[in-house]
Amino acid sequence: MTSKRQWGRPTAEGDRMPGWAGRGGRQRRAFVVGGALFAIAVVMLLAAWRSTGFLSDLLLNLGASVVLAAISYVIFDPLFEEARKARVQEHLSFDQQAFVTRLHRSGRRVRILDTWTILLEQRHREETLSAVRAALANGAQVQLLLLDPDCTAAQQRSEELERQRVDVPRQIRTNLRHLAAFADALDSRLRHRLQVRLYDASPSIQLYQWDGRALISFFPIGKLSFNVPQLEVDMDSPWGGFVHARFEELWEHEQATLDLERYWSVMVTLRHDESDVVEVRVPFVTVDGQHYVDCRGFRVTGPLSVRAVLPPRAPGAAPGVFALAEPSDGDRTPVAVVKRHFDQKYGHDDGERDVRRLVPPPGDARTPAPRPATAGDTHAR
Repeated sequence: MTSKRQWGRPTAEGDRMPGWAGRGGRQRRAFVVGGALFAIAVVMLLAAWRSTGFLSDLLLNLGASVVLAAISYVIFDPLFEEARKARVQEHLSFDQQAFVTRLHRSGRRVRILDTWTILLEQRHREETLSAVRAALANGAQVQLLLLDPDCTAAQQRSEELERQRVDVPRQIRTNLRHLAAFADALDSRLRHRLQVRLYDASPSIQLYQWDGRALISFFPIGKLSFNVPQLEVDMDSPWGGFVHARFEELWEHEQATLDLERYWSVMVTLRHDESDVVEVRVPFVTVDGQHYVDCRGFRVTGPLSVRAVLPPRAPGAAPGVFALAEPSDGDRTPVAVVKRHFDQKYGHDDGERDVRRLVPPPGDARTPAPRPATAGDTHAR
């Protein structure tokens, strides 16, 4: 049995699309306008050649002036455009309402690079997701790159924000839970243009891009990045090129990124008496280097082992074989801590969660044999 959950598979065209696309369009506009003016000038000069007297002189002068205007436009318009793009506008803080309004009108590309985003907090969530849906419907490719809540950098950022009393991993998990629900609710026509990935690296730049413009800032020590000055830049400018390169570097790094589907669940092969029984996707969390899975979706008879690729960050890695052990308060990680991680990632328990810890199978020298999990006949619920 396999899950049908699919989120935002990147397309080749989308991956190749540069963050500052649009320069060619502006160049074509300059040549089209210049060509139109030149054509008007030619018509005037031909009319002057066929006319006599005052009308001929007037058309000759006007035609010559239009020729000069056409040449000037083709030469100077790109220079003025470059000067405009180099201009940086500073904002005192991140304006959520202004960004959401721009998000509604986006039709090419939306990118967010952050630890977690304030746009998905309760007071902004519905409006933000509505704007994302509108951007997807307009044909935009929406890419979100958030910090992996289980990585060391997330805990370090929490320590930096200790005075702000911000639990960074919890904030990220909450963001991802709402994004997963939103992605599931989209129809397939829109879902493939929504891509969410997690990165495992020290956060350095905050990016909020809508089409060819973006707000960027850096992560100050002890302050939330939303409450510091934001630079509004053109993505064709040197600033835009810099943040585009940083985003691409993280987005394309297979060892440093994890897509939302692999974060949300892990594919395990259930094994009984050394034989594979069934494949199933199960919810999981990683706490203090230990992996825990929610087994509510299946039941088996006798000792149970599973084969899975964990941690899920390395696609194509050889799967390991694990036994399932019931967590206990005598473990290195208390049961209450494991439960809290599941609640943060998937929402509060409805009383049916059946958590097991993945441990080396009996006979492995690294650990004592776990108490085996047993239940009814093998089947998916």
